[in-house]
Amino acid sequence: MKKIQLIIERGPDKKFWGRILIEDNLIVDSAETVGELDLKMKALLNQFHDMNIEQLDHAYDISAFFDNFNFLNQSKIAQLTNINASLLRQYSSGNKFPSFKQTQKIEHAIHQLAKELSMVTLISG
Repeated sequence: MKKIQLIIERGPDKKFWGRILIEDNLIVDSAETVGELDLKMKALLNQFHDMNIEQLDHAYDISAFFDNFNFLNQSKIAQLTNINASLLRQYSSGNKFPSFKQTQKIEHAIHQLAKELSMVTLISG
């Protein structure tokens, strides 16, 4: 099955904006949540391209990522990436934009955290 990437950004209106490019057709919509955006984009793919997609691959800009996953500790991610915490907060707020290299460092740190979390075992007392 073909993977379709949904690029998610945070607009000045504080909504999540998504875009998908299919067959030279740019599909764009917005929503209050990523889940709602995902559903709307799947419906548009079905409507315009007769595609019934179960899952879209999400690609976030930094601001949208930290808004959607706001439970993550930005200071810890800054520490893991060796990026100044204040600078990372400016990236997440959309006041500044990271370079490609900085974006890769942040993505690597997030993947590393996810890997560590997936290995956690909890016990009850």
